[in-house]
Amino acid sequence: MTPTAALLSCAGRPVGRYTYRPASESRPYFHPVTTLGGVAVTEERPADHLHHLGTSVAVPDVAGHNFWGGRTFVRDQGPTVLDNHGVQRHVGWKLRDPDGFVEELSWEADDTELLREHRTVAVAELSDTAWVLDFSFSLTNRSGADLSIGSPATNGRPGAGYGGFFWRAPKETAAPAVFSGSGDGEEAVHGRIADWVAMTGDGWTLVFAGATEETRRDPWFVRSNSYPGVGSSLAATERLPVPAGATVVRRVVTVVADGRLDRATAAAYVRRAVTA
Repeated sequence: MTPTAALLSCAGRPVGRYTYRPASESRPYFHPVTTLGGVAVTEERPADHLHHLGTSVAVPDVAGHNFWGGRTFVRDQGPTVLDNHGVQRHVGWKLRDPDGFVEELSWEADDTELLREHRTVAVAELSDTAWVLDFSFSLTNRSGADLSIGSPATNGRPGAGYGGFFWRAPKETAAPAVFSGSGDGEEAVHGRIADWVAMTGDGWTLVFAGATEETRRDPWFVRSNSYPGVGSSLAATERLPVPAGATVVRRVVTVVADGRLDRATAAAYVRRAVTA
């Protein structure tokens, strides 16, 4: 099947390719995403996690269905290969321009629509060396029954509360540095609530921030030593209920910058990005 794509540009330069390949992938995603200077800051299907797809929305447990990829964590059993994978099907574009798009998606499992997503993405220039990816998604329960969103953590694996917006960064020879406004290192930022979290590698920095009150209450899922990735956690310690007809809304802004930013500069960019 022909892939569906959106190409984003900022300051006259290409910065992101968004692709949905229904024949081979379970969800649409961004890859590559680059800095204004052309440095790639996403990775697609890395050897350590073949189901990591650049920048996307991925959830490991929606009413028992896996919209993350890979194995499913089963309580008292561990990671297990299950035939429980769902798909995020592209329904259509409401808008598709070089500086952003609005998309409708259907989250389906066993030929049943569980969630209908309204996704809005926009890019804006922050400086000659930085731009922002503004990513919002709303998930409406269309299943006709109450459901909930979980994670490996809610299923018995401590510290693995991933699920929601997720960014897989490129793996380099040295592990990237990660920090927030108040701490340095993976242990200081993982699983914690913070206004923003930064990851910086060889010639690039990513700064992630929740841009709504509900999003700011989600702890951050951060990996730097085993692999480089940052995401928000919809179900960090408890399942997130989504009653029939209810909607969950989140908005994450990501500053994409050339070079290594310090704490003060990262914070300043976040303030501008949230209001851009």
